[in-house]
Amino acid sequence: MSLKARITDDMKAAMRAREAARLGTIRLLLAAIKQKEVDERIELDDAQVGSVVEKLIKQRKDSIGQFQAAGRDDLVAAEQAELVVLQDYLPEQLSAAEVEAEVAAAIAESGAASARDMGKVMGLLKPRLAGRADMGQVSALIKARLAG
Repeated sequence: MSLKARITDDMKAAMRAREAARLGTIRLLLAAIKQKEVDERIELDDAQVGSVVEKLIKQRKDSIGQFQAAGRDDLVAAEQAELVVLQDYLPEQLSAAEVEAEVAAAIAESGAASARDMGKVMGLLKPRLAGRADMGQVSALIKARLAG
């Protein structure tokens, strides 16, 4: 079953169970998927659906940070609830040790020696880790490795 079909089935299940918050989040995700399909005139595969999910997760994390800074705990809770639902559709996440091993291998493979070479390392890692690791954390890890 494709990821898109699984999301659609989960929407139907949320309707039957009358889970309004979960249903709203899934509908938001399906709308984002449909919008991308219409904009690009293509049928999204699982990897592309995963990138849409990642984008929505990143938006939720950014919103949570801003709402916390503004002291809006009610909105923080709503965004965190959506974040939990969206994270169900990401592939299995890599452990910190696995991410560090991938970073070390990419640095060795690219021959990176300084922070200027960070783009080479990110270019190697992005396709390998897409959807399986937080690329912001990966970037910080690369920066720390190349600086030290």
